[in-house]
Amino acid sequence: MPSTLLSRRDLDFLLYDWLRVSHLVERPRYAEHSRETFDDALDLAERVATEQFAPHNRAADLTEPTFDGQRVRLIPQVRTALDNFAGTGLLTAGLDEAVGGLQLPHAVAAACFAWFQAANVATSAYPMLTLGNANLLLTYGSAEQVDTYVRPMLDGRFFGTMCLSEPHAGSSLADITTRAEPQTDGTYRLFGTKMWISGGDHELAENIVHLVLARIPGGPPGVKGISLFIVPKMLVGPDGSLGERNDVVLAGLNHKMGFRGTTNTLLNFGDGQHTPDGRPGAVGHLVGAAHQGLAQMFHMMNEARIGVGAGATALGYTGYLKSLAYARERPQGRPVGAKDPAAPQVPIIDHPDVRRMLLAQKSYVEGALALVLYCARLLDEEKTAPADADRERAHLLLEVLTPITKSWPSQWCLVANDLAIQVLGGAGYTRDHDVEQHYRDNRLNPIHEGTHGIQALDLLGRKMTMRGGAGLALLTGTIRDTVARARRLGGGTGEWADRLAGAVDRVVAVTRRLWADGDPVLALANASVYLEAVGHVVVAWMWLEQVLALPSAEAGDAFHAGKRQAARYFLTVELPRTGPQFDLLDSRDRTALDMRAEWF
Repeated sequence: MPSTLLSRRDLDFLLYDWLRVSHLVERPRYAEHSRETFDDALDLAERVATEQFAPHNRAADLTEPTFDGQRVRLIPQVRTALDNFAGTGLLTAGLDEAVGGLQLPHAVAAACFAWFQAANVATSAYPMLTLGNANLLLTYGSAEQVDTYVRPMLDGRFFGTMCLSEPHAGSSLADITTRAEPQTDGTYRLFGTKMWISGGDHELAENIVHLVLARIPGGPPGVKGISLFIVPKMLVGPDGSLGERNDVVLAGLNHKMGFRGTTNTLLNFGDGQHTPDGRPGAVGHLVGAAHQGLAQMFHMMNEARIGVGAGATALGYTGYLKSLAYARERPQGRPVGAKDPAAPQVPIIDHPDVRRMLLAQKSYVEGALALVLYCARLLDEEKTAPADADRERAHLLLEVLTPITKSWPSQWCLVANDLAIQVLGGAGYTRDHDVEQHYRDNRLNPIHEGTHGIQALDLLGRKMTMRGGAGLALLTGTIRDTVARARRLGGGTGEWADRLAGAVDRVVAVTRRLWADGDPVLALANASVYLEAVGHVVVAWMWLEQVLALPSAEAGDAFHAGKRQAARYFLTVELPRTGPQFDLLDSRDRTALDMRAEWF
């Protein structure tokens, strides 16, 4: 029976037929691998996700973490699943062999982890954060910090977090006040409070390694004065042994609408409940140079943003497959033209409006998965392409696509979850079916790791204008290359290419129009509309790319026909949504900008 988590056929098509990851084995980094080792990793991920992560997804939602003032308690299946995950080696799937990694292509590693996100997004959040933490320290940490903190994380013994926001500051990191006071032994003592820290406290591992943004007294104001520190829950000795409890205290758990199996915390640093060496403050270790903390943290934040997009995609995908299975099995009603009330009922998938909802879901989730894996493939190019120019090109294109890859799946795969509920009707609105939970879980993704609005400001205010518009030129030029290849096929594909070409022209014209007079307030007033419109253009591009990887209509099977029809839907029904959005942007509409607070 096919999985209702993800489609392995779709993953194989995207990885091998489209992205051609098998060709990566010709590069030195991946020379020890083959299609067989890639398949083995994917098979292992599907099996462990299905057997260890999926079974407790509902239980972790219904029995969310509790805090008794001393300990955080979770259902035991969470730790069992994470211990099994650590034993697979998949946490380090894309990392270097030198640190115990499998050194798989990032595209394959991302596809493997998508199984766990689809099976149980809350439990999979712990290793996702840990891997991001480890990757940051591998880039910026000292050799001693790598040995002390990274290697235990990669073994599954320690878990990691990222501690940015504070209750009074939220996403405005320039306003954080947590301070780090230097000590004579080279360490720092931290004092402050951090809010919305996922995985901030639990007993799922021996230790929790917090990466904390804080200010060293006397440093520059604003974001230029932020430094990054390792602050472990338990102090670690020179020999790697665990010492006394650090002065990091859980003040409370946040009670969430979804994602309930992931602890989300308010943490106090240096409030005096624990005093290492009898002195106040949480012991911290500076990462890299002082006052470079935000730039360093963006390494983890950008990785987490693509991870959020991947998680949103996985939730949308599994919701789609479950609603599809329901629609095939649920008998209800008869075709519109049927006159005999005694005739047997038909499965609801026979009703055109149900097929419309399923087709919309398919276009969203398969388009989003293509985007996520395309970004992972860009990371492979950035790290292993033979030519410097190709590596630089991949880096720039990945930068431009990151806010889209975070936000578009978070918005439209949530719409897919909404449609999955609608396909099930009243049953979909009950807790007896998974699609209700998937919607609640996915509703977090437009918020965390930078809200939809923050990603919009990043895309329009930075990524499309950086290097004199090089990011805009690269993105649109790359899409136009796809358009040119599609036009050579002619027929319906050529028509779709023409539609996409027109949308790309509008992206360029509208971006220039918005920045015509250099007024950032007016230009960014409708940035969220811009993000949504450009995101739709990018996903339309992903669909045209997939069409180009399909066999001819005569040679393909039902899977390929379904791909072609989903592409037709997106390019015919969804892409035209951008027309009114571009009209609004082109007019430089001031309606929201001119609205006054007192008028509400």
